Amino acid sequence: MARKETSENPGRLKQIALTYKMTKRVDPKVTLVVAGVGIVTFGVLLAIGFLIGHPIFAGILGFVLAFLAMAIIFGRRAERAAFGQMEGQPGAAAAVLENVGRGWSVTPAVAMNRNQDVIHRAVGKAGVVLVAEGNPNRLKSMLAAEKKKMARIVAEVPVHDVIVGSGEGQVEIKKLRTTLLKLPRVLPGAQVTVVNDRLRALGDLMSNMPIPKGPMPKGMRMPKGR
Repeated sequence: MARKETSENPGRLKQIALTYKMTKRVDPKVTLVVAGVGIVTFGVLLAIGFLIGHPIFAGILGFVLAFLAMAIIFGRRAERAAFGQMEGQPGAAAAVLENVGRGWSVTPAVAMNRNQDVIHRAVGKAGVVLVAEGNPNRLKSMLAAEKKKMARIVAEVPVHDVIVGSGEGQVEIKKLRTTLLKLPRVLPGAQVTVVNDRLRALGDLMSNMPIPKGPMPKGMRMPKGR
């Protein structure tokens, strides 16, 4: 057991180090901000400890809270940096959807054209969510076609559509997960499973093509079909 823990710790430390390097490359101020939050938190708690006559207890509490605050701030800035690197890359939305949380079943690339405009499908208690990324003008017709295809199978289920982007009426990649989680829950868990099974019968591009998960290479060529 001790050997297993010892072997896992270097892996975690290496992952943290890689995350820090990636974040610092995108966000050069991350070190100063995180350190500043820790120092201020510890200083405030220690000062309160001296005022109430318990500096040791307040110092220990301040150290713990400072470490927690630093971890939270670093996590948020690292997440923001990761989204910043993903933004604009084909397939980035699929990577976010895969980590949206429990209760959601995600099928990447249910529709795609040769311009790499792509639609992903997520099924959860909010119903069906079609997440599209690419050219908004081309995506409108693709979304309409996908909804028409699904209507024959799950006509009674709410269908939402989201176009990822920074334009008017679009959702930024960093807000995609929050947008899905804010949708009203209208389906029981059992019905979610039934709906997902029905939609899987439609098939998807991923089952027929060797498309990697997450962001796809920009030079990748799509066959002429859709």
